[in-house]
Amino acid sequence: MFEGLALDIRTAVQVALGITILFIGLFIWYGIRSIRNARSLPFFRMRRERMMRGWRLLFWAGFLALVALFLGTRAEPIIYSYFPPTVTPSLTPTITQTPTITLTPTISLTPTITQTPSVTDTPTITPTPSMPLALEMNFESTVTPNPSAVFSDLTFTNGLDEDYRPLNPGTLFTNPVGHMYALFSYDQMTDGPQWSALWYHGGEIVYYESKPWDGGSGGLGYTDWNPSPDQWKVGEYEVQIFVGTQFKVSGRFSVEGEPPTPLPTDTPTPSITPSRTPIPTRTPWPTNTPVPSRTPRPTATRTLRPTITPTRTPYMSPTPTPTRTPWPTATPRTPTPTRTPWPTPTRTPVTPTITTWPTPTRSR
Repeated sequence: MFEGLALDIRTAVQVALGITILFIGLFIWYGIRSIRNARSLPFFRMRRERMMRGWRLLFWAGFLALVALFLGTRAEPIIYSYFPPTVTPSLTPTITQTPTITLTPTISLTPTITQTPSVTDTPTITPTPSMPLALEMNFESTVTPNPSAVFSDLTFTNGLDEDYRPLNPGTLFTNPVGHMYALFSYDQMTDGPQWSALWYHGGEIVYYESKPWDGGSGGLGYTDWNPSPDQWKVGEYEVQIFVGTQFKVSGRFSVEGEPPTPLPTDTPTPSITPSRTPIPTRTPWPTNTPVPSRTPRPTATRTLRPTITPTRTPYMSPTPTPTRTPWPTATPRTPTPTRTPWPTPTRTPVTPTITTWPTPTRSR
């Protein structure tokens, strides 16, 4: 009975929207009718129950109005996000042509020469890179690496920004190359195991770095090489990453253009170094000759002097004293006038005369 009925999403949404609008109308009509009938009831309890039923129907009508708004605006895009629509092919009538004459070829050309390739390219098996034994002997760490550690493919660039993002990534670089970086992301690493980065050119190692890992379990990392400009030779380079002796990832890039000629280095002019005149050996001081001991002085022998016996010589008669010539008489000098003394002033005493007052006469 329903074999020929097929509803698509748009039709289903429209049917649900129509049913919702119908229920909205019924709830509003019954709600308003219930509220009006409640006003005419004489009993308070019955009036309140009928009033609550009417308001409840109006509430459900408002809720269905929101559902109808959702069905009309949002339901169909949300359903399409989970069930994308499929294109229904339309049947186009085709015209079948009936051939009238079939031409049958009479001569079939058979190729006479079949070209066989002289050289057949057989794919060779690329061996897995391995850690050179000379480098393995110089490992500093003895921590066993995590075999589940993974590395992303290498990205080559000769410049990084402040967030360690490549500025000019690529696989072909032109001299002068400068500072080259090989960036990668990693996960499930542990601190401590030895990790190594080997840089090859022409099958020979031109640079390598190897040290214990200290970059944490996951994030971004890089290995870099910054040789002098004349060391970037033309050709293909390969970078291999190892954790312990386990190979993780490798990448290749090429360099073209001749490297710049290295600048000549200044050869220092040898300066004449004056020969050092040997210092004459120091003549040792003569040994001290011991001072001869002091010869003690001879003890003085006291010689007694001979006693001198005085001989008394008789006095000679005294010579008479010569007569003393008297000094000439001195001429008297002119007498110096005597200084007349000033007359001594005579002081006459003045006796004051006392005048007596007359005795007053007392009248009776």
